Order: sequence, then structure tokens, then C-alpha cells
Amino acid sequence: MTEGAGIRDGDPPDDLTAAEIGMWQAFRNGSVYDLSSGDTVVDDPHGGHPWLEERTVRARIVCWLLLDGPPALAGRVSSLKLVGVRIADTMDLAGGTVVPYVEMRGCRFDREVLLPEARFTTVRLVDCAVPRLEAARVHTEGDLHLPRCRFHNGARLTDAHIGTDLLLNQAIVYRDRSGRSIAADGISVGQDLQAEMLESHGELSLRGASIGVSLSLRGARLVNPYTRLALNAPQLTVGRTLYMTPAGVGSPMLSGRTPARGTRIQRFACQGGVRLDDGRFGDAVDLERARFTFTDEQELSLRRIQTPELRFLGEGPERGGVVLSGARVVNLMDRADAWPGPGLLHMGGFTYENLVPRGPFPLERRLEWVAAATAEYNPEPYERLASVLRAGGEDEDAREVLLAKQRRRRETLPPAAKLWGYAQDWMVAYGYRPGRAAVWMAVLWAAGSVAFAYADPPPIKGAEHPAWNPPLFALDLLLPVIELGQVGFWQLSGAWQWLAAAMILLGWILATTVATGATRLLRRN
Repeated sequence: MTEGAGIRDGDPPDDLTAAEIGMWQAFRNGSVYDLSSGDTVVDDPHGGHPWLEERTVRARIVCWLLLDGPPALAGRVSSLKLVGVRIADTMDLAGGTVVPYVEMRGCRFDREVLLPEARFTTVRLVDCAVPRLEAARVHTEGDLHLPRCRFHNGARLTDAHIGTDLLLNQAIVYRDRSGRSIAADGISVGQDLQAEMLESHGELSLRGASIGVSLSLRGARLVNPYTRLALNAPQLTVGRTLYMTPAGVGSPMLSGRTPARGTRIQRFACQGGVRLDDGRFGDAVDLERARFTFTDEQELSLRRIQTPELRFLGEGPERGGVVLSGARVVNLMDRADAWPGPGLLHMGGFTYENLVPRGPFPLERRLEWVAAATAEYNPEPYERLASVLRAGGEDEDAREVLLAKQRRRRETLPPAAKLWGYAQDWMVAYGYRPGRAAVWMAVLWAAGSVAFAYADPPPIKGAEHPAWNPPLFALDLLLPVIELGQVGFWQLSGAWQWLAAAMILLGWILATTVATGATRLLRRN
């Protein structure tokens, strides 16, 4: 009997080891092939305990089964289900089409796994030790599961196409020679990409990735002290929500739910820069309780992102920066202590329609937030905030914001204009507090009436003059346009002449600032 005929009949080749013969038979039967010893220390694929020949199969035989394996037994479906198996040499399925279901749990690979341009239905590697995964342009009709795996020299999933879900929960990935832990640029995932409690030591690259539903980095720890970015994901598209939020440790069912009492919580933590520029998110970007640790050159970059809701509820970074330039958000949900300090926030062109503060966020802190984003005077953030407050019915707060804008602008003016600005602010708050103008007018009118009651000016033209009326004369001086028939008939001299000039000047200041405020009000309406 030839070897080929034997394989077609389902008989194993003659050169297989005992472990490989057992795997061959389990493949035809579709059953789990378990070579674990029952000792958790010995069976740990990431531990240092050696696995001997009785637990070892050659990668070539594994590939043989998957690409051109024997037929299934009658009434069974062939599949490769390995537990506690050591795979020797390089497992190379590059360009192949694998029809059987593949699941490996607690296995140890001696060398890298090569899957570029291979096609699968569903692949599950759970809690496996893999030196490196090369899977560029891999295609799966179903899931690709890699939870709790450890990749010592990175994983490459560039331009991969995952039909349903990609799972990287609790995986530990170390960087490759290029500094990347996971290179998944251009990856397409039909439903969810779950990387909860992932440990990434290097750059996690998702440039141009497309996720059909949600991208979950709950409880993940991204560490990259080697280069500038820990998460590099410009032009990322997520159908629903990007989660950088806490996860409950110890239960696989806690994703997206409130953990039970007593559950240990692990926050999302990132040591290194984050780049999400030009991203599109269908529902939200959620940063609740996220912790970012940056150097002075690193930043959380959200330039030009678009999302219905930004939940900026993490810890404000002490160094680095937060950049929202050009971002477009409908609801901005934030907390006062989530934002960085002055000089670390950049919001040029940032638009939002509603403010939803979580916890106390008084107007004074909100003005500090705007000032922190404008190292040099820029009217745009003030006007955006005023517009949002006015749309929410908070007209008084909107006026305070615009007043703060004028005060900030005043600091950029030359001395003469700055002095005029202080006068406008002190007297009528740049017209944003018109009631103050009425008070000043009343005070000046009363003071002028009392003062001119002691004056006895001679008329200019003999008998052609009205009766001397100090209150009416003071009011005629204060109103720069209206003539009340007093000014121009009396000849003042000395201190009275200076007092009249001062009242005329103050009247013009009040009238000008009130007119400016009225113009703003009419333009706004």
C-alpha cells in the first residue's frame, strides 16, 4: 500500500510518532486531543517546565492535516482540537485554504506561526505561547480568537479580514524588531474587536482599521517607552463605540456591565502617546477613568475625529498634551479634573453642540478650561462655548463667557486701547451688563444735580435763556445726542467748566458701550 493511498483511506503515514497518530485519529473523529498532565504548573504553556516528546507533534503534520487531511469518520466532522500540545518547528500555512475548524488551547509553539494570505472558517488559539504570529492578509469567515496568548516577538495582522469577531482579551504581546507589538494596519473586522485587559509592550498600530461594531480596550495596558506612540490608530473607523474604560478582573462576563460588588477593577492605562486623528466613531469615544502617562513630547491626539459623543472622563495628564483641533462632537461629556492644565490643551476648530458635565463644573472652571486651550488669544473657543450655553438657555453664563473673551483680548492691545478697555470694563462691562450703565447714569445724574445746585452761572445772551434747572442741566450734559434746552445757554467757568466736560465725556463712554452691547444683542438675535 502506497503512502498516498493510505492517507486517502484515512490511515496515518508510517513515520508518525505516537503523539501524532493520536492527533491524526482525533482529527478524523472531530474530538479534542488532550495531552495535558493535569498538573497546572507543568501544563502552563508560558512556564519553564519542559514538554517532552510524548507531548510533541511536528508542525508539518499539523499543516498536513489542515490542508490535505484524511476524511472524517462516518457521521463525524473533521476538526483539529488540541489541548496541552507542543508544536515543533515552524507552522507554515501561508496562502493555504483551511476548511476544518481549528482550536488550540494551552499549546506551546517552538517557532513562529505563519498564516499570511491563508483562508480559514474559524481559528481559536487560547492561552497559547507563540514566538510570533505572521498573519498579514489572513481571511476568516468567522472568528479569530487569540485570548490569553503570549506573543514574544509581536503579531502581524496587516490588512487581515475577520468575518465576525477578533478577540485579544488578556493577551500579552511584546514588540518586534520594528518596535510594534501588534501591527494591524488596514485590518477589517466584521463585528467586535475585543482587546480587554490586553498587555501591549510596544506600539499597537491600527492605522486605517475598520471595526464593524465596537472596539473594546477595557482594562488594557499599553506601554511603549521605546518610541513616541503606544496606540497609533489614525483614520480608524468604528461602527459604534471605542471603549478605553475599566474592566472587572476575574469574570469573562463583565464586558460592558457594571461589575458585581467586590470585583477588582482594572483601569485602561496608557504609557505613551495615543493617535486617533481623523477617526470616525458611530456612537461614542469613551475614556471614563482612563489614565494616560505622557512625556513632554507625547499627547492624546484626537485631531478631526467625528463622533456623536465624547466621554472625556479620565484622569487629566500631568505632562504631554491633549489635542482636539478640528474635532466634531455632538455631546461633550466631561469632568472638571479630566482636562490638563494651561498650555497642554489645544482646541482650535473644535466644535461641540452640547455640554454634559459629570459632577460640578462651575463657570469659573469652564473659563479656565477655555483659557488653558488658548496660550495666545483666540476668540473661537470663547464664542463656541457662549453659543452652546446660549442654546441651552443659559444666557447669563453666555454673556460672562463673552465678557471673559473681551478681557482676554484686552491683554493683546496697545497701552492706549488697553486703558480704554479697562474703562469700558469698569463702567459697563463692555456692554454685557447694561444694567450697570443705568446705575452709573443715575449716580452721575444725582451727583451732577447736587453739584450744579451750588452753581449760579450767568446766561450767555442776557434775557434769552430758560430758567436755571440743575437736574435738567446735568442730564443734558450726560445725554450726548438728545437736546434738553439747558446746555448752550449758560456760561460756565473754572471748576464748573471742568465738571461739565467730565460729564460730557462720561456720557459718551456710557452711550458708546451701551450701543456696542445693543449691536451685539441685535446681531445675535
